[in-house]
Parts: sequence; C-alpha cells; structure tokens
Amino acid sequence: MEKAGVFFGTGYEEIEALAVVDLLRRVEIETDMISITDAREVESAHGIWVKMDKTLNEVDFEQLDIIILPGGGTGTENLEASPQLMRQLDGFYEKGKCIAAICAAPSILGHRGMLKGRRACSYPTFEDHLEGAEVVQEAAVQDGHIITGRGMGCAIDFGLAIVKHFKGQEEADKLAEKIVFKL
Repeated sequence: MEKAGVFFGTGYEEIEALAVVDLLRRVEIETDMISITDAREVESAHGIWVKMDKTLNEVDFEQLDIIILPGGGTGTENLEASPQLMRQLDGFYEKGKCIAAICAAPSILGHRGMLKGRRACSYPTFEDHLEGAEVVQEAAVQDGHIITGRGMGCAIDFGLAIVKHFKGQEEADKLAEKIVFKL
C-alpha cells in the first residue's frame, strides 16, 4: 500500500491540505497529516485548528512514498523554515521519490533547484519563485516525480493528479466521478 505524508505548518491553506488527504484516503492510500512542530494540532491560515496524526519527529520517511506540501503563504514559509523537513525533501528529490506541492509551496521546490527544466505551476504571485521551470497555466501538472498545483480552487485537480500517479488514470477518473467533479 502506498503511503503519503501531508506536512502542516502554521498558516497552511485548509482546502489544499484537507481535500488532498480526503481524496487519497478514499482510494486507500495511507495518508498521515503531519505537524512540522511538536504540536499535535495546527492552526490554518483562517483560524481552523486540525488535529494531526503525527509530528515531524515521529515520521519514518523511509516508509513514505510521497511528501505533500500544501500552500498558504505563512504555511509555506513555515514549511521552508524547517531544516529537518528540507533535508528529507532533498533526500526524496535525490532518490527520485514523489514530491507534490500546491499554491505557494512549489516556491520551495524552485528555491531548492528541483524545478529546473520541468513544467510546473503555482499560485500566480509565486510563479517567479519557480526557478528554472517552464511555468504552465494548468490546475495541476506532473513532470517526472514532481507534481505541482496552482491554488485552492485546483486542490481537487491536484489531489486527483496524485491519485493518478499511484493508482492510474482509471482510478482517478472513477474517484472524480464518485465525488461529482466537473459535470
């Protein structure tokens, strides 16, 4: 069974994080919500507190198949400010393991040189942080082992791209139909 880690920093964008968790769990991808601090609850950009499954120190990164970074301006800053998470992200990149980021969070990948020569997208005001990328205006895009999404309104497209990566197009299409996505 595939295993995903969605990483939450204070100020994360709720829909980008929770829609992805929901979609992945619906197709039986084991998905942990992980606080990047020692706190078991993390406050979102809009004052919503969510209880986490684990903290960063409890994660066995060898067991994860994907690191997922939700956006939100402050949430992204907090993710990028975590040396422990950034070391693991670099390790995933070097091993060719899947990394996904949405909204402001693809800027982290750009800053780390992970998008050079790749197609990628982000929230429009963060596009200049996608260093070396071919910036595309798509809801979600996968290039190699990197999946990026534009923003909150694209969270389902982004989640379905992750589902497609692990379960295939047919499973992603079935899930989209089940949730009545894009009539």
